[in-house]
Amino acid sequence: MDIEGFTRGRLTDGEDENELKKILACRIKEFKDVSDEHSLLMAESVIDEVKTTLELNNTDDDFLKELITAPKAGIGMGKMGVGSRGAGDFFVHRKIAEIVKSTNVQSVVDPNAQDDGGVVKVPAKGDDVYVTTAVDGIHSRLSEYPFLGGFHVTRATLRDVCVMGADPVAILSDLHLADDGDVGKLFDFTAGVCAVSELIDVPLVAGSTLRVGGDMVLGDRLVSAVGSVGVSQYPPTARKGATPGDIILMTEGAGGGTITTTALYNGYFDVVWDTMNISFVKASKALFDNDLVKDIHAMTDVTNGGLRGDAHEISSTTGVGLEFYHDKIRSTVAPNVLNMLEDLDIDPLGVSTDSLMLVVPPEIAEDVKKAVSDVGVYITEIGKVDDEGSPRLIKEDGSVEKLVPLFREAAYTKIKKLVGDTTPEDFEIMKEKAQKAADESIRKKDKVIEYILNKEK
Repeated sequence: MDIEGFTRGRLTDGEDENELKKILACRIKEFKDVSDEHSLLMAESVIDEVKTTLELNNTDDDFLKELITAPKAGIGMGKMGVGSRGAGDFFVHRKIAEIVKSTNVQSVVDPNAQDDGGVVKVPAKGDDVYVTTAVDGIHSRLSEYPFLGGFHVTRATLRDVCVMGADPVAILSDLHLADDGDVGKLFDFTAGVCAVSELIDVPLVAGSTLRVGGDMVLGDRLVSAVGSVGVSQYPPTARKGATPGDIILMTEGAGGGTITTTALYNGYFDVVWDTMNISFVKASKALFDNDLVKDIHAMTDVTNGGLRGDAHEISSTTGVGLEFYHDKIRSTVAPNVLNMLEDLDIDPLGVSTDSLMLVVPPEIAEDVKKAVSDVGVYITEIGKVDDEGSPRLIKEDGSVEKLVPLFREAAYTKIKKLVGDTTPEDFEIMKEKAQKAADESIRKKDKVIEYILNKEK
């Protein structure tokens, strides 16, 4: 429970402070084994601190007031679909990319490419070195299962480095556990991270461990992220490299955090074991070892909104068309996982299966398939790139379906099915509000930079 946010909201709404103190003290006692007197003292302290910060609203320093006030879009994260890997999420990520672009600080691949990893070129003696970085957050529903959360988020960030054509060299971990969380969760999460580290011989080198919200968030929620760094002597295999005439290949995927969550919360517990593998990294390493990365036009992991989301992002980023064969795609979903998804009426094309998708020129397609197959990972051709300008799915009966991302990824838990994946009627209005908030953030950033530069003259 966020007692600071709770208190701020109640005070802003004009709640009587004495009544608020009693309510807050009761909430605190739900989590803390403290006396009535101590819970009231804690509640009083929280109220006092929040009241102090609210006085900033009355400051005569207009610039400071602007600095500490976030622009209001008037749209909640859930309503916008942020984090749900669909149309709303993609839109918000493009707005974040606009803020990054406004800095005019150059990189080889930045968030504007809508790739999960970013790349900078570092001058070196001889050939330049391309450094790739990526970071992923733990799946929110795996807070109660720290080892699984750590394992899968580590694989996720390493995938993001691998698909940029980089060889992973380091892992970083960032842990945030709420005030009442048992410290054993920290160790379990780290062990999950280190299991992947040891399996692929890439060291965990640094990190940070903090409480979620410090003293102001009660409970035992785990919120964490893992980052990775990779290097390459070749330019990145970003999505923008896809070219008409290319062949699309894909490896078998058994999923990661999303599929694990689906299995746990729907009672398909045996499927968890299918997800515990390092097939993706093995396949990527095979491409490095066979010196094929330099000739691959694009690589991506099938994660953000499933194949529907990735196909849409590749097509919208590059302008090319993508033709996929439905029967071939089904063959790349691990059998137990596919059976679970079909039992639960979950679209396999709308969830993260963690397959490796490769866009390659025809002349190296067989070499790529052989290299990956030789390390025991299934791979097959699932489509081709053309100049039609949109992604399409060719079904078994010959009919054609245009692949478009849903507003949210395919619902894979009961609560997600209740929330739904249909686009809100006011989505265009929501986008306008979000755009305005992003623009205001850019203006604030520019104003602060100007202030600091002038102060340091």
